[in-house]
Amino acid sequence: MVDLRGGSVEWASKEKSSKKHVIELKTRVGTELLIQSEIDTVINDWFRALSETINTHAWESDEAIEEDMPESPGTEKHDREKDPRDSKKNRVKNSSLDSSEQKTRVKLKKFLTRRPTLQAVRDKGYIKDQVFGCSLTALCQRESTSVPNFVKMCIEHVENTSLNVDGLYRVSGNLAVIQKLRFAVNHDEKVNLEDNKWEDIHVTTGALKMFFRELPEPLFTYASFNDFVEAIKHSDYKQRVQSIKDLIKQLPKPNQETMKVLFKHLKRVIDHGEVNRMTTQSVAIVFGPTLLRPEIETGNMAVHMVYQNQIVELILLEYENIFGR
Repeated sequence: MVDLRGGSVEWASKEKSSKKHVIELKTRVGTELLIQSEIDTVINDWFRALSETINTHAWESDEAIEEDMPESPGTEKHDREKDPRDSKKNRVKNSSLDSSEQKTRVKLKKFLTRRPTLQAVRDKGYIKDQVFGCSLTALCQRESTSVPNFVKMCIEHVENTSLNVDGLYRVSGNLAVIQKLRFAVNHDEKVNLEDNKWEDIHVTTGALKMFFRELPEPLFTYASFNDFVEAIKHSDYKQRVQSIKDLIKQLPKPNQETMKVLFKHLKRVIDHGEVNRMTTQSVAIVFGPTLLRPEIETGNMAVHMVYQNQIVELILLEYENIFGR
C-alpha cells in the first residue's frame, strides 16, 4: 500500500532509468518508486490514474500530516490536570481498547468532521478541473463549446504551420515535452503553441493523440463499438457507408462535432500527402485504435485493429457524404 496524499508523479529522467516509459512516484514521507511498461497505452493509463488521484486528494495531505503529528506537550499537561477520577475512568476504559484502534477512531472522527465538500475544494482552487482525462461531454459543457478548445488550438496550429511536414501524426514527438505540454494545459496555464518550447510540431500532434487516448470513453463510444464493427462488415458498400453515417448521428453531440472537426482536419493532412507522405490508409492506421476501441480487450485485438482502421478510413473517404460539405 502506498499513501499518495501529498505525493508527486512525473516521467523519470534518463538518470533514474535508461528504459522508456518510466514513471517516478514520490510520497510525502520520502519513498521513491519507479513504474515501467513497454506498452504505451498501459503506462499512460497509470500516469493518468496516479496524477488524478494525487490531484484529487491534494487537499487531504495537510490534514493527513497534521493528524500524524503527536499531541503537543501542552495538551498532555492539560489532560493530566483534569479530575483524577476522570483519569482513573479513562485508564479503565483505555485498557479495554487496543491503542491503535483508538487512534484510528480519533483520526476518522477528525476526518469526517473536517472534510469539506468536493465543490468547496474546487471553489478554493485546490482541485483544478483537468482537460486530459476529462469526459468529452463534461469538458465541452465546462468550456461552453461543442469542440474542446485544446483540440481546436492544436488543429489550427498544425494547419497554419505544418501540413507539409513529413510523417505528420505518424512520427512520435518527444514524450517528456508532450507531458510538459499536457501538464501546462491541465493546470490552466496560458499555452501558446508557437513558443519555442513547443516548436517541434510532433509534440503538438503527439499531445492531440494523447488527448484522445486519455478520454475516459473514446470518441466512438464503448456502447457503439460493436455496432460500428458490424456496419463495416457489410458487403454492400453503400449500405456500409449509410450504416456508419446513421451510427455517427446517434453519438452524443460533442462526439459528433469533435469528430467532424477532427476528420475535416485529417482530410486536409491527406490532401498534402505528396509532401507529408500521409495517405488515407496511414492516417487510419494511426488514428484507428486511438479513436475507437472495445471497453474490454479480448483475444481479438488483431481483428479489432483491422476493423478500427477500416472504419476511420471509410469516414475519411466518405467525409462529405457523412458530414456534408
